[in-house]
Amino acid sequence: MTHLANARSFLTIATISTLLLACNSAPVATYPSDWLAHQAQLQVLDKWEFRGRVNVRYDNESHTPTINWLQQEQDYQVDLWGTFNSGRAEIVGRPGYVTLEQSGEIFSANSPDEMILQQLGYELPVSLLSYWIKGLPDPNSDSKLQFNELNQLVSFYQAGWSIDYDHYRQYDSYTMPSTVVLTRTQDDISLRFVRLSWTIDEDSF
Repeated sequence: MTHLANARSFLTIATISTLLLACNSAPVATYPSDWLAHQAQLQVLDKWEFRGRVNVRYDNESHTPTINWLQQEQDYQVDLWGTFNSGRAEIVGRPGYVTLEQSGEIFSANSPDEMILQQLGYELPVSLLSYWIKGLPDPNSDSKLQFNELNQLVSFYQAGWSIDYDHYRQYDSYTMPSTVVLTRTQDDISLRFVRLSWTIDEDSF
């Protein structure tokens, strides 16, 4: 009985060791070194501005307002012109509080995404867009990144959205996207940001 018990103990230890070895040798996602340097550069970029157009397709409607987004650390201002039968809509916010001014009326809320859906009639995921629009995934959520032959990020999936990048442009030492496409198939919504022109604040470093 002693030999049988020892044999079973040995088999148990061997099995556990094999499983631990398999876990330790599981493949880890590796990314190109130039992408990692680019990612590190953009992660500390917290003062920037862009202007362009965003084609919104949602609920069998399509509109293409002009958009201007100013980011100053955690504070932001997003201006939209010509969106869903309205003139100018101004969204000003910081973490935990946001206001929207439109046609002389001011609305406030804790979440920009919910308020924009209620007041403008479509979703604009402002909280995540501050990462996505720069060409970065949200660092607080896992995602599988895909790159082109230049090791530039071309697509990933996060928080129910597919994010795709078609073109990049150079702004001094920064490579910024000029076309960003967000799609969410579950409710057939598409946001296509095009002709983005960036202003980068070098003093943020």
